[in-house]
Amino acid sequence: MFTNDGRLLRLMLRAADEGGYAVPMFNYTDLWDMTAIIDAAIELDAPVMFGCIPKTLGVLDVEVLGAAGKVQMQKSPSGTLVHHLDHANEPELCMKAIDSGFSSVMIDASMHPLEENIKLVKEVVGYAHPRNVFVEAEIGRIKGRDYEGTYLGDDFLVKLPDAIELVEKTNVDSLAIGIGTAHGFYDKEPEINFDRLAEVNAAVNVPLVLHGGTGIPEKDIRKAIKKGINKINIGTQIRYTYLRATCDEIQRQTPDKHTSEIKREVMKVVREEVKKWIRICMADGKA
Repeated sequence: MFTNDGRLLRLMLRAADEGGYAVPMFNYTDLWDMTAIIDAAIELDAPVMFGCIPKTLGVLDVEVLGAAGKVQMQKSPSGTLVHHLDHANEPELCMKAIDSGFSSVMIDASMHPLEENIKLVKEVVGYAHPRNVFVEAEIGRIKGRDYEGTYLGDDFLVKLPDAIELVEKTNVDSLAIGIGTAHGFYDKEPEINFDRLAEVNAAVNVPLVLHGGTGIPEKDIRKAIKKGINKINIGTQIRYTYLRATCDEIQRQTPDKHTSEIKREVMKVVREEVKKWIRICMADGKA
């Protein structure tokens, strides 16, 4: 039975930490790939988060996606599907998502000085927790230029005292940290600071999140999980697979082919990509 309850996600991430795997979070762009993500999770019996960024809400509004997310979460026999708002920069948007049925929200105030970051996270936590909704924050910066955000500077690495202070002062549920990963595709193999990851993991008592999963070698994904990452975000690869498969399928089909028939074939490809990442995160069979 569906419940808009972030306590489920806390249990999912605790189980991942104890079990040595990560919960994957896949960003969708519409209702088609949302469904493909859910179908893959159910097929592999995996705990999965499915989420959108604010740009998606500019096309399909928050009430529509909140309602769709409730239906999707009901499909899981184990109840281990969680709908998430990713990279919201404004507390008001997080609140709208919460009111619309999202079980988890991310307030990304990492572009602000620490004091302002803490203030914005506290505002969202204060609204979310009485409603049993999970809150993710970010400290340090995620590099790259992508639809999730842009940061091209060198000062990206999370500072340990800042991470400790943010967690202690906000009561946030999970923390995304800047350790060298980037949004979008990588020009070269990413240089991840695993030592800083291990230091943060030892210092804070909340699950840690790795953004920019697309393009990270599988060995580094597994190493990050071993060092303390409990949730891994994959967005660009899902979007790219969707677009590439759509172009390929349109070229194969006749002009009178119905859009829904084309989309069904495309989603088979997206579903396989999602399944690949579930296995990389070692989450298959863990629901």
